[in-house]
Amino acid sequence: MLCEKNWFKRKEGKRRRTAVREYGRTIICVLVCALALNLGVSAAQRAILQQGIAEEVLRFHVLANSDSDEDQAVKLLVRDAVLEWTREELASLEGETTKESELRFLSEHLSGIEEVADRVLEEQGLPYRARASVENCYFPARSYGSCTFPAGWYDALRVSLGEAKGHNWWCVFYPGLCFSDCLHAVVDSDELADLKEVLTVEEYESLLRKPKKWKIAFRWF
Repeated sequence: MLCEKNWFKRKEGKRRRTAVREYGRTIICVLVCALALNLGVSAAQRAILQQGIAEEVLRFHVLANSDSDEDQAVKLLVRDAVLEWTREELASLEGETTKESELRFLSEHLSGIEEVADRVLEEQGLPYRARASVENCYFPARSYGSCTFPAGWYDALRVSLGEAKGHNWWCVFYPGLCFSDCLHAVVDSDELADLKEVLTVEEYESLLRKPKKWKIAFRWF
């Protein structure tokens, strides 16, 4: 009789342990599904914000010939020359500038931009030349001053130097974030105000938030 009671106790204990494990697995499955759903919703929201931002900004992208010190230095000289030339030319335009008007201007003056860049390359005694284009390019998430622009596709003025295999430089051409402090990527309050004016409140505030670093860990029962 005692043996029979012990057998029932062991069986009941085993049944309870099995139930606890099954319950634990169910909880984990629910948590994983909830996390996946939350991440999916967050990713969708970020994609919508990125698309909204991309519709309103125009980026400027300079790709160096290589990563040599000389090529990297001349990349910045080309940057400065192109920015100075475009700023002077855009200042002569009548009416309020918009992303569309600046895109149109750049598309119509690509040869002029190439001439400005080539002049710098010639002055530095370099054998390669520049290619200017207006493209829809993929950019990784990048910070510029206090703003972090999400990864995604953006319209951009791209100046490729030589083989364009070196590290690149970028800024936001419209609204004119390029024209403050290119070296240290400092954005002043007036330029932030210009950026805020063309974006929704949610889009603008998303640029000022630092990206979250997710750390996920599971403890198995």
